[in-house]
This record gives sequence, C-alpha cells and structure tokens, in this order.
Amino acid sequence: MLAKLSACLATLALLSAPAFAQGNKPTDPQIAHIAYTADKIDIVAAKQALAKSKNKEVRAFAQDMVRDHSEVNKEALALVKKLKVTPQDNPTSRALSKQAAAERKKLAKLHGPAFDKAYVANEIAYHKEVDNALETTLIPSASNAQLKSLLQTGLKIFQGHEQHAEHVAADLK
Repeated sequence: MLAKLSACLATLALLSAPAFAQGNKPTDPQIAHIAYTADKIDIVAAKQALAKSKNKEVRAFAQDMVRDHSEVNKEALALVKKLKVTPQDNPTSRALSKQAAAERKKLAKLHGPAFDKAYVANEIAYHKEVDNALETTLIPSASNAQLKSLLQTGLKIFQGHEQHAEHVAADLK
C-alpha cells in the first residue's frame, strides 16, 4: 500500500518542486488551475468510492468530499470569472491528473474492505500533500487577495477532510 501512496506523494511534491523554485513561483492562473484540478481529482475519487464501497463511514466520507470539493470549485470558478482570469494548464496540473488516473485504475481492481482501506489511506496522503502545497507554495505565491482568501478557506476545509479520513481509517482497522 505504501508503494501505491508514494507515487501520489511524489506527484504532489511537484507543487513545491523545482518547477516553482528559484523565484519561478506559480502565477495566479496556474494556481487556480492546480487548485481546481486537485478538487476535481478528489471529486472523481469520491464518486469511485460511492460506486464501489458498501461501508457506511466510507460512503459518508466520500459524500462529504463530493459536496465540499464541488462547492469550493464552484466558488473558485465564480472568482476567476469575476476577476476575468483564465486558469492556466501547467505541468503540475497535468502530473496530478495523470497520477490520479493511475490511482483510480489501481483502486478499481480492489473490492470490499481492501478497497475501503486503500481509498481512505490515499485520501489521507492526498490531503496531507495538498494541504502542505497550499500552505507552502500556493497560498504564499497567490498575488490576488481574493484568490489567497479562497485558498486559505479551502485549506481549513481540506485539513478537516484529512482529520475525517484519519478517523474513518482508524475505524476500518
């Protein structure tokens, strides 16, 4: 299981990797795209869990992920429209999407408690890395105050998701 998670962690580490190092910080349009992509990835993962899991706690967690990440993306899209900013695709967004697709493929082969444990473990790792990227790279790099505020609000929500996933994981043992 750790091998599966390490690939996700490596991909998410791109958010603070050399691509944005040495004064080459992400622009607001890139940040908007990365944040939107990260939310979209979690929505798709949660929908996979809703389709596969029969565990009440896992399903409730997945429903929360769909609701919360959809709401944040709705707010993000409204903000970029208001600011007349076009989210800009970038290598980090593409790497996140590619890795997420690979993880969904791995999870698709699992069933029952094995799926539940792998899904929740992935959610814990994913939220830790996204939270770290928000704190260390995306929020500090955001130039627009409204974007920065939305990212800070998102960070609080996602930290709550991480804690929720940890509680679900503890119950699955």
